[in-house]
Amino acid sequence: MSGTDWLVALAGLATIAWVNWYFFFAERRAVAAAATGGTQEVEIEVKGGYDPGVIRLKRGVPARLVFNRQETSSCSEEVVLPAFGIRRFLPPFKKTPVELTPTERGTFEITCGMSMLHGKLVVED
Repeated sequence: MSGTDWLVALAGLATIAWVNWYFFFAERRAVAAAATGGTQEVEIEVKGGYDPGVIRLKRGVPARLVFNRQETSSCSEEVVLPAFGIRRFLPPFKKTPVELTPTERGTFEITCGMSMLHGKLVVED
């Protein structure tokens, strides 16, 4: 292998490592849902990931998550909240509300349909 081949291989490995870190391990911004009229609500931008990536909710209070998809990537066209039995299509450049009432404390996963994008719902008392 020539020096150039090694350099290309090293650049490829570095790219793979960065992509894995970004999608699976990077720290995400956290925000508590705002309470308005007996409902807690938060808007989540969908663009290469979920922002904020961690949403704090109060247990027992109805919640409205508004997913604002700002891209056309096929990976982000669906949001899945497995613990709540929710799977919703997200049209590009539109806001899509998802309503739920968290009844148990804990941390629950938010993913895309391909399980590449990740976020969390943290339900507290």
